[in-house]
Amino acid sequence: MSEIYLYILLGLLAGALSGLVGIGGGILIVPALVMLFGMTQHQAQGTSLAVLIPPVGILAAMTYYKEGLIDVKVAGLICAGFVVGALLGAKVAISLSEAMMKKVFGLVLFLISLKMIFNK
Repeated sequence: MSEIYLYILLGLLAGALSGLVGIGGGILIVPALVMLFGMTQHQAQGTSLAVLIPPVGILAAMTYYKEGLIDVKVAGLICAGFVVGALLGAKVAISLSEAMMKKVFGLVLFLISLKMIFNK
């Protein structure tokens, strides 16, 4: 299968996960780009962030919105913080080594998974 189709399949899987449980980029796209496509951690994270530039979640968000399941004010406030936080995080990330980035990324996923599994 051509790499183009594999990238599209990755996007479909990430989009489906995003629509289903609100995740995708960090949890699926970044590891797949590193482990399956041979990108560096920095390249994978940058590419995953680039996916966010177009309104990729607009149709899923509209579906939730139509059901009254989006707090627009909260989403706007988080978005404002996200813009600044993403800029600051990117500046820190590019200053770290590849090995350190993989460790930080893995640790964050691990801690989140523990919280999700054992939270009551």
